[in-house]
Amino acid sequence: MEADSVSIWPRMEPFLLGALQVAPTSKLSLHYLRKMAIYVQTREGCFPVLGWSMWRHIACGKLQLPEDLAWLYFETFDLLLGHTPEERLERAECMSQCSSKSELDQQRSKLTVDTLQFLLFLYIQQLNRVSLRTSLIGEEWPSHRARSPSPSERETKASSQNKNWDDQAHLSFVQNHLADILELLVEPGQLSQSGQAQRDSQITLEAVRSLGLLLEGSVGHGKGIQPIHKLLNKGPLQTPSGYSILSRSFPLHKLLSCLQQNLTLNPFGMTACLRSGKKLAWAQQVEGAMKRAKIARNTHMAPPGSKMVLMSQVIKQTLAKTSDKLTGANIKIHRCSDAFIYLLSPLRSVSVDKCRDSTVVLGPVQTSVHIHSCQNVRVVCVAGRVVIGASSRCTVHALTPTCPLLLPGNSEITLGPFHIFYPSLEDHMASVGLAVVPNAWDQPLVLGTEGLASPPVSSPSSSDGTCYRLLPPSEFHTLAVPFQMEGDTCEVPGGLPPAYQAALREKQKRIQSWQKTVMEARLNKEQKQQFQELVELKFHEWLLETGHRQELDSLIPTMGNCQKNSDGAATNSSRVKDAKPVQTTAAY
Repeated sequence: MEADSVSIWPRMEPFLLGALQVAPTSKLSLHYLRKMAIYVQTREGCFPVLGWSMWRHIACGKLQLPEDLAWLYFETFDLLLGHTPEERLERAECMSQCSSKSELDQQRSKLTVDTLQFLLFLYIQQLNRVSLRTSLIGEEWPSHRARSPSPSERETKASSQNKNWDDQAHLSFVQNHLADILELLVEPGQLSQSGQAQRDSQITLEAVRSLGLLLEGSVGHGKGIQPIHKLLNKGPLQTPSGYSILSRSFPLHKLLSCLQQNLTLNPFGMTACLRSGKKLAWAQQVEGAMKRAKIARNTHMAPPGSKMVLMSQVIKQTLAKTSDKLTGANIKIHRCSDAFIYLLSPLRSVSVDKCRDSTVVLGPVQTSVHIHSCQNVRVVCVAGRVVIGASSRCTVHALTPTCPLLLPGNSEITLGPFHIFYPSLEDHMASVGLAVVPNAWDQPLVLGTEGLASPPVSSPSSSDGTCYRLLPPSEFHTLAVPFQMEGDTCEVPGGLPPAYQAALREKQKRIQSWQKTVMEARLNKEQKQQFQELVELKFHEWLLETGHRQELDSLIPTMGNCQKNSDGAATNSSRVKDAKPVQTTAAY
């Protein structure tokens, strides 16, 4: 078998879920990570696994990082790891019982990570580093002779700006930084006096095993995916990589050359999904509204961790889906507007990118929900982490065990408690290891250009420039999932915070008082008819003013009850798998 039949590619998840979408601190540059690599491999208790206590010592004592930022990196890496749902639920229970910082630190100290993989994770934070050359030079100056970019070129450029999803950027990053990445895996005894790797340095098989965080591959087309160390220590790449069975190691220069020659684009990445992915049928649609929508998936053939569903340009549309095709998938919702989207399945991750004037209701998200460059978007979710960046006038109702992360560029962000349920919600939460406690929805971390900041929470009338506020209980309203489904969940998991529950009771009292006033008015039949017509008129005016009329109309089954969407897939406009729309008057 020829060596060129082997393909090696960057794994999607470390870049998609692990790299924070913000320029990294200078303390995570190669210079400092080289020092850290030497330190952890020459100190007791740091290698081959690294615990929170030792990482905190290195991050805070050596790298001078704030403790919250050190924990943010450690916690983000832990989200990537393959813990079982049972393990995550057990840890959540232990964390929720901590009543002091010392007890919390004691629980955190039980966590350990693979030392070399964590080093590589810290290094790939450079993915979103701002290029000094680009920032100084900027785009090419426009000229009369320069042609306008085509729509496809504009779409490609817009998509590529989000490097976390861009498999082309992942490949370019690995190709450009592979020598540095391998150098971090070299044992201290193989380094020169200046601390740099030498051409004849060796990298152990165990160190290459850690490289599996970033790389994987296969032998031949359509064959099974293998970890990188198995591809290199036997088969067609054993000789080109220089692997020695006796020393169980690789010469650095041969390993570097071998990997560079066999690196290729991820066959399960966004590029392949857009080119050859299957279309996804949706249960709810409005006639004519799907013409611009682009929805594709690779869930029929991608391995776990690489499953994705891409949804773009859904406009003035209500879409709803609960399906095994969504379970465990990474979802990207891109450039949608005036849309209402319900994805009621357990998901791996969700990105809401460049959307506006929309509502997104999600099933439990195992890792992260990332909201980026959005305007006037409402997101409701249970998630391992919530991240918001470069967005304005967005509201997030979340149940999350981690502090919401607010990246630079936000304004008028509102954080509120999770406030919905659907019948299978608790089963879905258990399947991804998410519990009702701890719940840190109201304890955000604000990450600025110089690191973590902690501005005061702004009041509803605040004009002091703070980027977020907590939703005042007086503005709180419940949201119903307007579909009938099977399951046992019949209330919001964990309930509402006391202040918000009290606000709902007060609203209910006002409704009861209104009903009592109407009854005591003793209207005759004609007066009742006139009164009802007036109330309905005002109600419909309110629906039009708020935009709820569009949402309710899109829940009503269209003519024929079964239509075809823009890609030809038949969809039933009155069902979400086994879910039926409830009467629209009961939905709000």
